[in-house]
Amino acid sequence: MAASPGRTLVLLRHAKSAWPDIPDHDRPLASRGQRDAPVIGRWLRKSGHVPDQVVCSTAQRARETWQLAQPKLQAQPPVRFDRRVYLASATQLLELVRRAPPATETLLIVGHDPGVPQLALMLAAAMAPTTTDTWADAARAMAERMQAKFPTAAVAVLEFSGSWDQLAAASAQLTGFVTPRDLATAQR
Repeated sequence: MAASPGRTLVLLRHAKSAWPDIPDHDRPLASRGQRDAPVIGRWLRKSGHVPDQVVCSTAQRARETWQLAQPKLQAQPPVRFDRRVYLASATQLLELVRRAPPATETLLIVGHDPGVPQLALMLAAAMAPTTTDTWADAARAMAERMQAKFPTAAVAVLEFSGSWDQLAAASAQLTGFVTPRDLATAQR
């Protein structure tokens, strides 16, 4: 049996935003986004993925997503609003993740499409063609679903061993992918 991964990276795409006639960075959440963000916060708490460090885009819709999700965590982890998350590529996000404080066990990034989904896919060992076991099949199915669509307020959970600065492509296990729609369906 493999050792339990020591670190967890949680990637959250901001919730659904409105499209008023203002600069992209300033767009607020739409009503659906305001409903979905707390649902995701609750899921993070119930599934045991409460971060001990948060890095959030400075875009209004990302900030609002975090502000609505955070109370449902029943925790107040330190948060850093970082403009580099806004419009960041997967590679740029990975560089931010690699700079996480060494004591951080669970890091949450609140960001945007396409960087967040691309980073999740880049890191997921399930996407590597050499993995062949039942667990890997389940992770691959999750990754394929994530690749097909990573909607607003979706969350990818990746676990790995080692330090943050060692995180690399195909080095993490995709252990969760959930959308607000999944959670609404589960509650019915």
